[in-house]
Amino acid sequence: MNVAVFSTKTYDRQFLEQANNLLENPHVLTYFEPRLTPKTAVLAKDSGGVCAFVNDQLGKEVLEILHAGGTDLIAMRCAGFNNVDLMTAADLGMTVVRVPAYSPHAVAEHALGMILALNRKIHRSYARVREGNFALEGLLGFDLNGRTIGIIGTGRIGQTFAGILCGMGMKLLAYDPHPNEEMLKLGAAYVELPELFARSDIISLHCPLTKDTYHLIDEEALLKMKHGMMLINTSRGALIDTPAVIEALKSGQVGYLGLDVYEEEEEIFFEDLSGQVLQDDVFARLQTLPNVIITGHQAFFTEEALANIAGTTMKNISAFEAGAELENQVRPREKK
Repeated sequence: MNVAVFSTKTYDRQFLEQANNLLENPHVLTYFEPRLTPKTAVLAKDSGGVCAFVNDQLGKEVLEILHAGGTDLIAMRCAGFNNVDLMTAADLGMTVVRVPAYSPHAVAEHALGMILALNRKIHRSYARVREGNFALEGLLGFDLNGRTIGIIGTGRIGQTFAGILCGMGMKLLAYDPHPNEEMLKLGAAYVELPELFARSDIISLHCPLTKDTYHLIDEEALLKMKHGMMLINTSRGALIDTPAVIEALKSGQVGYLGLDVYEEEEEIFFEDLSGQVLQDDVFARLQTLPNVIITGHQAFFTEEALANIAGTTMKNISAFEAGAELENQVRPREKK
């Protein structure tokens, strides 16, 4: 199958080529560095499949352009599909597949790294020592052992994350509409969100973005949290109302913030903008705060995860081409 691959970086090409070359009948992959948008969708003309990523636009207009150009398959090389208009895809007879799991350890370990860096001020200490400043004032942290962490979303990543923190002696609170028995075995207590907000020293988000979770962390939610708590988001940027969190940071209600995702990231992340002035004033404000760590959507970025993403993506495309059952297909009813 001819497949147009959008939002391509060198590492995408490396791992996709490796996975494709392992197939008995490799696909013809055409790589495009730009994101998939209404302006770039025409590049996929005559491609039966399109391989897209988290910040590609797959709304009604783009899907109609792709369909008119002969595309029948949308292969997302990620777990999330909130950027895909599934109803339009279904109406056009287009199939959507994804990679539901690639490496829960990668994201869970990155979330832990953010917690440790924020708590022990590792980023600030690193900068100080490089300048010959070995003073400890302002670097005081706290033991994670015995503290309470609230985990919102207890799928594969949330469960893996809980297992790591359980081993560190943390008390586990959890919220998910579909409780996970493995979480209970770890000693986690499922509670409603208001209780989780009120009792947690650290809150980490591991849930998908849906209409129900959009701005899950807003001004009202923040007021219910412990003063000086830590908030971590390695899931989807729009789970958080960023201006509300900035106000909470200014007041001290939120004492630490770790973000690997950002609501308006599609114009920023995955690009080298070091020679430009950022036009996003909200993001620029976040960058000025010493108790905030931002990484550029890299939680998934490990060798194992990229290999798994590429392998599953190629298998999804091959199964579609062969008319086989698609275990990773996404249908409209799955999007709440």
